[in-house]
Amino acid sequence: MRIGIPKETKTHEYRVGMTPASARELVLHGHEVVVQKGCGKEIGLEDGAYESAGATVLDSAEEVFARADIVVKVKEPLAPEVSMLQENQVLFTYLHLAPDPELTRRLKDTGCIAVAYETVTDDRGGLPLLAPMSEVAGRMAIQAGAHCLELEQGGRGTLLSGVPGVPVGRVVVLGGGIVGTNAARMAMGLEAGVTVIDISLSRLYDLDLQFGPTLNTIYSTRDAIEEHVTAADLVVGAVLVPGAATPRLVTEDMVRKMKRGSVVVDVAIDQGGCMETSRPTTHADPTYVEHEVVHYCVTNMPGAVARTSTFALNNATLPFVVSLADKGVKAAMKDDAHLRNGLNIFRGQVTYEAVARDTGEQYVPPLDALAA
Repeated sequence: MRIGIPKETKTHEYRVGMTPASARELVLHGHEVVVQKGCGKEIGLEDGAYESAGATVLDSAEEVFARADIVVKVKEPLAPEVSMLQENQVLFTYLHLAPDPELTRRLKDTGCIAVAYETVTDDRGGLPLLAPMSEVAGRMAIQAGAHCLELEQGGRGTLLSGVPGVPVGRVVVLGGGIVGTNAARMAMGLEAGVTVIDISLSRLYDLDLQFGPTLNTIYSTRDAIEEHVTAADLVVGAVLVPGAATPRLVTEDMVRKMKRGSVVVDVAIDQGGCMETSRPTTHADPTYVEHEVVHYCVTNMPGAVARTSTFALNNATLPFVVSLADKGVKAAMKDDAHLRNGLNIFRGQVTYEAVARDTGEQYVPPLDALAA
């Protein structure tokens, strides 16, 4: 099997689908690895390291896509990349298709097999390929939010930790999953006052046991969200419905009631965002102000710390890439229900129910698609 790693083209995206160490593992399994020239240069993964690992370095993305049976990326393909995809070619990457009907349709039209990192599952009901980037994004949300609270960035000039005699900043985290837990941990490390709001009482109980009285846990209702969001200095959107568009929990009216210069960091923006005023931004232009509230809605937050993120992601994805390469896509999917849950599009059919529902496409169960 031939595995291809192109250079990412999203604005300021320097993560790479496979490190030289991952490439070497595939080569040791008897596979061929082709990588685009300079794909890891910005994070210190030089072409020579890939060549030493047994990979072949090609000059262009077009060459990589043309030669690969499996294309391993990080972010969803942009239009020029979609045009390079071939029928029956496997695309393994983050896709986030639910809020993007156009990309869903275009991937269908290519006849490719698109497997999404964010919907692969594990024995514990988790999302093992989303988890490492969720950890990074949750921690970065506080770092980015604290920076945005500075006056020069349009914020209200609040130091989250406060100082003796001055109140600490108030941080509200919507969602107590991996993103929310890491955001809360970072905010508490800065000595901010932190509240996590979640609809799961069992999750709130676990957070209470983990962090004790330093964390305020609140059951999610519209009243609770409005009360805490409007009083916050920093709101972190950490809501996730696996594979589906994110519910808009914070209304525009709530944002209007927030304090001037307060900040929202919507980590859920990949799936559409959990705030009505959220719209995607990039690392080149990460923030905008609406209703006097600073919005940070970068769709690839972990890309800002691309070296850490790349190694964390590869640790999680490598076993699945090896399985796809060793067994072939059909056998790998049939053998592993968790990998099969990552199958979003199979040769023109939408095979993930939440994506089909949110994009208005017909749903075909993955086993039915594979059998055909």
